[in-house]
Amino acid sequence: MYGRATANNRSLINPPTYIEYNGLRFLIVDAPSSNNLPLYLKEFERWNVTDVVRCCEATYAKEPLAEKGIQVHDFVFMDGEAPPAPIVDAWLQLIEQRFKNNHDAEHVEEEKSDDNDSERKLPCIATHCVAGLGRAPVLVAIALIEDGMPALDAVAYIRERRRGAINKKQLRYVETYKPRSQSKCIIS
Repeated sequence: MYGRATANNRSLINPPTYIEYNGLRFLIVDAPSSNNLPLYLKEFERWNVTDVVRCCEATYAKEPLAEKGIQVHDFVFMDGEAPPAPIVDAWLQLIEQRFKNNHDAEHVEEEKSDDNDSERKLPCIATHCVAGLGRAPVLVAIALIEDGMPALDAVAYIRERRRGAINKKQLRYVETYKPRSQSKCIIS
């Protein structure tokens, strides 16, 4: 009645949630363990993950990811809480580093692309907390808000793709979050 999982047919119990917006690409997952890390590595390869952000205590070694060229960042903060300012700063810096060039050049590349060209692999940042429902989605919501999406739209966009994401306390934080990138005022 129940099939036995083998190395070839095993899959993650909670599938990753892919969030893409305006050239930003994120994968929200629950926390890998040493036992299931190979399954996550397959998913990370599939989505071209360049960085993994851990919002919770480490449950696996960094070395297997480093061997695949994936950088691990420990942005740990309390479960059910909003991220402290230094975590937000580090998160925004990582987004800037990974997506700035791709973000600016994306439209130019689309115009230049040829049907015969193979698709250019764009970076993706995976982020996780224990269940992938609180801390990790809040960081992704901050990224979407920084890129111009209204706060409640960012929450709805994430929740449409990852049911149960972002608790009431975190929702209040996201609703009142003030984008730091709104310094795009030009006086002529």
